[in-house]
Amino acid sequence: MANAQTSAHSLPVTLGALRASGWQSIPVKEELRRNAVARISAGQQLFEGVLGYEDTVMPQLENALLAGHDVIFLGERGQAKTRMIRSLTGLLDEWMPIIEGSEINDDPYNPVSRHARELVEKMGDNAPISWVNREDRYGEKLATPDTSIADLIGEVDPIKVAEGRYLSDELTIHYGLVPRTNRGIFAINELPDLAERIQVGLLNVLEERDVQIRGYKIRLPLDVMLVASANPEDYTNRGRMITPLKDRFGSQIRTHYPLEVETEMNIVRQEARTSSIGNVVVTWPSFMEEVVTTISHIARSSSHVNQRSGVSVRLSVSNYETLAANAVRRALRMGETQVAPRVSDLASLAASTAGKVEFETTEDGRESAILENIVKTAVLQVFKQRVTGEKIREVVEAFDGGVVLHAGEDVESVAYGAMFTDIPALRELVTQIVGADATPAVVASAVEFVLEGLHLSKRLNKDSTGLRATYRSRG
Repeated sequence: MANAQTSAHSLPVTLGALRASGWQSIPVKEELRRNAVARISAGQQLFEGVLGYEDTVMPQLENALLAGHDVIFLGERGQAKTRMIRSLTGLLDEWMPIIEGSEINDDPYNPVSRHARELVEKMGDNAPISWVNREDRYGEKLATPDTSIADLIGEVDPIKVAEGRYLSDELTIHYGLVPRTNRGIFAINELPDLAERIQVGLLNVLEERDVQIRGYKIRLPLDVMLVASANPEDYTNRGRMITPLKDRFGSQIRTHYPLEVETEMNIVRQEARTSSIGNVVVTWPSFMEEVVTTISHIARSSSHVNQRSGVSVRLSVSNYETLAANAVRRALRMGETQVAPRVSDLASLAASTAGKVEFETTEDGRESAILENIVKTAVLQVFKQRVTGEKIREVVEAFDGGVVLHAGEDVESVAYGAMFTDIPALRELVTQIVGADATPAVVASAVEFVLEGLHLSKRLNKDSTGLRATYRSRG
């Protein structure tokens, strides 16, 4: 009965039936602990879809849950803080009983609100019970400067006062988000942005278990797990979080960006929208996926990028989607149904990068030069890892012999395969990175990747005119 993994319609509907079923009331943190223990013991992950935290963040979070702590996640934007917070609801029981009609999820055995207390006193074991799903036991508020006590705690309802009740009467209260999340999880995103006087009010309801509304003291012994997120810069430098509230959190967990390019690639594959559109099928060569995620990793260590604002994984996701979109647009214009992102598509990333990276420069036009350099560095880095062997020298010698190749958006995929006639060694390099059975679209992408890598390695010259790039010998 504790987990109640069944339909709410088959569960007890009166207080007496609830007692007879053997259901036991436990605090929400104990409930989370119990279900976390079950998952950990079974070797299951706490959350689905959160990658790269297996050995860093997750052990700390497991400890916090087992310890029964309130938690604050510190980290830059795009580090899955909100996803983890919202996923905590999966550790709650599927159904929870409340006194029917309760606005603050009153425990049938220990009612808090006046409505619930009077109903139980009047009806006893016949008091009606309703059931709340785990998804309805989660409350969230983005901390903004205009957030008020009324939003979080509650306010006097003038209509109820007009009906003849006194201001001091508990029944006049319109409850805020925190009381309505009683026996559940309440999350505050970007906590340091919450005005200090509001933080004081929040502390009062969570610690002293009473609040003052319009000067009247009302006791609310709430059972809430408090979870918050904050940017480290705000948390440490702006000093907007009051010390007693910081002390309230039992665990402070620092999140981070993916430590490995492979991890970020897996996140991008999981989060990005489907690349194929209509009749155009997009195939992603692994080296182009690696280029996209490597761009983000290079940006996170670049002195030209404001590291305080962070470089979110959303950059990789947006770049992935933009690159695929540009490939589809190219395919539509060329009349192709099979397409793969190419190096020549990388020029389209300026739009998806502009709003997600803050550059350390005040010069007009300098941002595009910095981005271009980051992209080139990423291509070169992946090229050096992927393309090796004596065949590189043979390809360069072919260009020294007078071969000139054209690439770009206006070159059809099949045209790249024809280049193997002039440079047989190029086929072997392409096969090395994509295999022998690759489609013409993937082959075209690989050819551009090899040619651009050789150029960036200072082994070929490149002339760009509009959509067309020409590769020739450096001699």
